[in-house]
Amino acid sequence: MSTSSSQQEHAFRALDAFAIELPSWGFANTGTRFGKFIQPAAATTTAEKFADAGQVHRFTGCCPSVAVHVLWDFPDGLAGVEPLRAVAADHGVAIGSINPNVFQDQQYKHGSFGSPDAAVREAALRHVLDCVDIQNAAGSRDLSLWFADGTNFPGSGSIRQRKQWFTEGLRATHDALSGPMRMLVEYKPFEPAFYHTDIADWGMALLLARAAGPRARVLVDTGHHYQAQNIEQIVAWLLDENMLGGFHFNDRRYADDDLTLGSIDPYQVFRIFHEICYFTWERGAAPDIAYMVDQSHNLKNKIEEMIQTAMNAQELYLKAALVDHAALAAAQARADLIDAEEILRTAFFADVRPLLREWRESRGLHPEPLAAFRQSGYLDRITAARAERNQGAVSSYA
Repeated sequence: MSTSSSQQEHAFRALDAFAIELPSWGFANTGTRFGKFIQPAAATTTAEKFADAGQVHRFTGCCPSVAVHVLWDFPDGLAGVEPLRAVAADHGVAIGSINPNVFQDQQYKHGSFGSPDAAVREAALRHVLDCVDIQNAAGSRDLSLWFADGTNFPGSGSIRQRKQWFTEGLRATHDALSGPMRMLVEYKPFEPAFYHTDIADWGMALLLARAAGPRARVLVDTGHHYQAQNIEQIVAWLLDENMLGGFHFNDRRYADDDLTLGSIDPYQVFRIFHEICYFTWERGAAPDIAYMVDQSHNLKNKIEEMIQTAMNAQELYLKAALVDHAALAAAQARADLIDAEEILRTAFFADVRPLLREWRESRGLHPEPLAAFRQSGYLDRITAARAERNQGAVSSYA
């Protein structure tokens, strides 16, 4: 696309402001419920996860933080925070959002905050409050809360009672936050619970976040929706209610898939970003949103896939930022359906890759991140260093 100097300046400002957080678990060997597919270069320690994430940020310039999973990344709890902060700094990144784990232990078989066993509810809250301590020590703003709680059979639990227990647990969590800290409440319609999930959609997450307190917001995972659901409408409503806290980005063909962002439906990702950019244009200020990746690939090389995701995110965000919002608002006001749609299509089909290459070069980055990473030799080095350890990992049910 040909761009004027003002368009280039606007594009560069948009790219400078856009950052997307990587998940530590996306660099390690993970699997499906059927088994794991081992990669010889996969990270085997938290330090290696941060080293790999640092490579993604080094070549893309847009991934300055790494989301961590307590239990997986902090086996020593609070004592592990300062050493990991030092490791992160060594690799040019920072500790990002804190993700509690109240779904893995056997005690959570019937739920965590929604468990009928008061002792289990107390254990879950204690773990989440320990995560708040880690969040505070790490200087992390966001506590990212996802719960597997629900039931599989009609009558096996009181839906209303479980809602009340969740309200109590989330309020107690909220009361432990301080300073700039926030909590993000995620939702998921099904899996692993197949009759009812305690936080099954954005409305439930919104009500629980409001009940918890003013530091609580809703987190939208783009994979956690039914087929054909209009995710950008959800985004628009949460923006209007000042309750959109963040995203977990991925893509999906059916339900909750860990597919590369934009690999299945890039137009949907563009439409989501468009709602945010349109809101920013109307209000004159960008909303405070945490953009995070939630993907864990078993077949693609993990570092290359994360670079691919970051590049896709930058490209689709830039397309949305370059929509002619004034023309769109005018077309909407006169109910000009064709022009309004064509304004979006024009931005979506524009080739913004030359602009991205210019931005990267102006910021001291290689214009082609994936090619530059492949030329760096990093993958060969870590494969040689980690292959033996990964070879010792046996396939197991995840």
